[in-house]
Amino acid sequence: MAKIKITQVKSGIDRPERQKLTLKALGLKKMHATVEVEATPQINGMVRKVHHLVTVEEVKG
Repeated sequence: MAKIKITQVKSGIDRPERQKLTLKALGLKKMHATVEVEATPQINGMVRKVHHLVTVEEVKG
């Protein structure tokens, strides 16, 4: 399974509660925090919901 690197680039402050909970579920707690996760359909759906707050890179190898 492919891995992706998700980095939070915008704040969750003043965002709907649902988006804040999605960031938390992805494991992002602070600005510029980065997590590396498997690219499952569930994770991809969560990333789509907060795409304006994060950047996504595919991890090689």
